[in-house]
Amino acid sequence: MDRAPGTSVRLRLTLSYAGFLMLAGVLLLAVVWVFLLRYVPETIHTAPPEPGMRRGPLMFVPDRPFVPDRSDLQQAFVPKAAAMLTFLLMFSLLGGWVLAGSMLAPLRRITNATRLTANGSLSHRIRLEGRRDEFRELADAFDAMLARLEAHDAEQQRFAANASHELRTPLAITQTLLDVARNDPHRDTGELVDRLRLVNTRAIDLTEALLLLSRAKARTFTREHVDLSLAAEEATETLLPFAEQHGVTIETAGDVAATVGSHALLLQTATNLVHNAIVHNLPEQGTVWVTTSVHPTTVGLTVENTGEKLTPQLTATLVEPFQRGTGRTHADHAGVGLGLAIVRSIVQAHDGTLTLTPRADGGLRVTVRLPLTPSHTAR
Repeated sequence: MDRAPGTSVRLRLTLSYAGFLMLAGVLLLAVVWVFLLRYVPETIHTAPPEPGMRRGPLMFVPDRPFVPDRSDLQQAFVPKAAAMLTFLLMFSLLGGWVLAGSMLAPLRRITNATRLTANGSLSHRIRLEGRRDEFRELADAFDAMLARLEAHDAEQQRFAANASHELRTPLAITQTLLDVARNDPHRDTGELVDRLRLVNTRAIDLTEALLLLSRAKARTFTREHVDLSLAAEEATETLLPFAEQHGVTIETAGDVAATVGSHALLLQTATNLVHNAIVHNLPEQGTVWVTTSVHPTTVGLTVENTGEKLTPQLTATLVEPFQRGTGRTHADHAGVGLGLAIVRSIVQAHDGTLTLTPRADGGLRVTVRLPLTPSHTAR
């Protein structure tokens, strides 16, 4: 935004300090005038001084005291008051300029940091020293914002690189298959079509997952009342044949868990969690537990599954995009590596929390906490 040049804040503060100090001085002189000089009569009739004696304030003549009148006091008071006001003005301007510069020094550091941020630098910090005050709270808040922006920027760059790599893989496979088919005209086209279909399906799934992830982060959805237990039940029924195919048993339990959000996105959350629990499970006789719960201010969805033992370090990375637990994935349903990343984005868009905890006996426990519907909170 283009703005016309104006007076600096430092100069305005200096003039404000000087004006206030001058006003105080004038008021002080006015008090002296009102309570002192106004009670001095304009003329005082006394015996004239002896010939040759100079008249002056507070001059005494033997047996004939001289009492100064108002004009005498004005002659003695006004020049000194004017000189004092002149000195007070110069002192207030100089002191106000120095004081305003000292007070605005933190603001200049914040302004410089803002300019660096506008030019694309996110690694610097203000780190303003001293005790807490308004400027330091502003600087600390700005540093926290820079840290979040830097982390978000790094995450976006990492996500873009991973997404490019994941999208390039099916395209490269497709190109290779087409090259082989062109160089070998007698090759069975049925097998080629089947492989191309699988590769194309994976590319479509990845693209839809990226679009869903973008939609969740943008929070472009209509909020409505949603029963989290019904969403979990619907996801479980949909994936039941898939679980039977992998020899996994699903057990559901819980209470009515009312919240506010997007039914489609919360259903996608439950579906991703249950699907992830089925895929990353024991080769045989695995189990998945799906439960919902109600707390004083939140509702919860917990999905647990049996499986190999996980370390806390590995568990902490599973919510990152395109991260898969090594040795836990069935080869035929590896997914696109965005299941838990999508869940995290959806939960954050609904002002909730996502917690991943490795089970002591093996497997993973995933807990989603969302705000309870206000009408249920009041009960």
